[in-house]
Amino acid sequence: MNPSYAIDYEMIFQHAPVGMCISVNRVIQSGNEALASMFGYERGQLDGQSFSVLYPTMDEFLRTGDRIIPIMNARGRYSDERIMRRGDGELFWCHVTGRALNSLDPLGAGVWTFEDVSEKRPVTAELTPREREIAALLVEGKTSKMIARETDLSPRTVEMHRARLMRKFAAATSSELVHKLVGVTR
Repeated sequence: MNPSYAIDYEMIFQHAPVGMCISVNRVIQSGNEALASMFGYERGQLDGQSFSVLYPTMDEFLRTGDRIIPIMNARGRYSDERIMRRGDGELFWCHVTGRALNSLDPLGAGVWTFEDVSEKRPVTAELTPREREIAALLVEGKTSKMIARETDLSPRTVEMHRARLMRKFAAATSSELVHKLVGVTR
């Protein structure tokens, strides 16, 4: 590296091509320009805000937090695709990845990235919060039994939600439903 070139980490953070933030206890301490823009806010407007403002409902925010803890404890990082909410209320699919700075405190200080994947995966049906959660887990390739364990629902209840999703997306099979959820046309 050229010693005359000083690395400006703040500039790199602010101009990163994906949404990024530093959080403590699920409160955004500092977010970059891409994060603010993606969610429809001005730069700095999300600083000091709970991640809950980025979720469609408070219940989804709480359930996601409960789901993150055991995964962060086991792996030290978390990644999924979920439906998030912009400042104007528009819902969109977002790829979220995070890492705790201290593995003993999974929701303490952390670094998170957000990527808007709505171009390849539009939100095309009106879904309930539970249907959004089930849809996100189906996209991850999880079976009804796995989803039931992860969400504390019965496998039968998960199957009912899957059947509703299949009707809403006019999907004849579970495979077709997943393809429609991820935005792949067949």
